[in-house]
Amino acid sequence: MEAGERWRLPGELPVPDRPTLSELFAASPRDGGATGFLLSQLPREKPWLWVQERMAILEGGRIYPPGLPVSDLIHVEARDARAALWAMEEGLRCSALGAVIGELWGDPAALDFTATRRLAVAAEAHGVAAWLLRLGGTANLSGARMRWRVASGPSLPHPLDPKAPGAAAWQAELFRARGFVPGRWSVSDEPADPVDLAAGAGDRTLGQARGRRFA
Repeated sequence: MEAGERWRLPGELPVPDRPTLSELFAASPRDGGATGFLLSQLPREKPWLWVQERMAILEGGRIYPPGLPVSDLIHVEARDARAALWAMEEGLRCSALGAVIGELWGDPAALDFTATRRLAVAAEAHGVAAWLLRLGGTANLSGARMRWRVASGPSLPHPLDPKAPGAAAWQAELFRARGFVPGRWSVSDEPADPVDLAAGAGDRTLGQARGRRFA
């Protein structure tokens, strides 16, 4: 595939076969690209459980429920990472939830391989997708099945006003995934066609993604 070649896939990216634990690393603590990318992948038919630890709120800000594309949201403010991970694991046992999101700051000691493995197992056992949103974190050993680095990109051209910003866009890198070849994409959220991908030279994941959607 030539560099810069355009692909248009209707909302399809490499995804696991069933709900599991995915990890998102923000380009910087104040880059909202990872959050925007996450919101575009979450189901909207069921409530979400969103857990933020105290430091994540102080460094990245508190979520604003009226601005989220879901009507039912359970927001938990945890005192530290250990409490946040406990709340996430408990939430994953509830199959009535559409997704459980945990927002953590840095590299807390509680966030080790055992903790992430427990989240992945709970998500898969109960069929609820789990997402760890990492602010200022390092990609250490983890039990997450898919691990992404996401940064904000230039918005797409506005269809009616060339001076106005269009749909949001992100630079997404899948650097670890079970059963998929890593790759990089330019992803946009467009109302008529939710995901627009531009893969770099050498990426071979697009063909594997066809016909599959995020849980």
